[in-house]
Amino acid sequence: MSNKRPTVGPLIFFTVAGAMAIYFTFAAVQGSYGVFRRVQIEAEIDELTAERKALRGRGAPKAHLTKRFSDGYLDLDLLDERARDVLGTIRADEIVIR
Repeated sequence: MSNKRPTVGPLIFFTVAGAMAIYFTFAAVQGSYGVFRRVQIEAEIDELTAERKALRGRGAPKAHLTKRFSDGYLDLDLLDERARDVLGTIRADEIVIR
């Protein structure tokens, strides 16, 4: 006569394995390094890259003017224009139209 007892070991093993599988699947999708977080980070990267491009484009004309006013690059036309604008003078060969 064999007394068969229900084995609890495999039941516990599969329960723990299932719980771990559910946890790791949830972490892979919703966790701080999950799929949703990666999509969010990529969207932020695209947004910040576009903002950086816009800021660089907006600063380019000012950088060009700053370079033209620097000691290493003297643009005589720009210097003449700015000096006459500030001083309110004209050259003898110019005609003023109002």
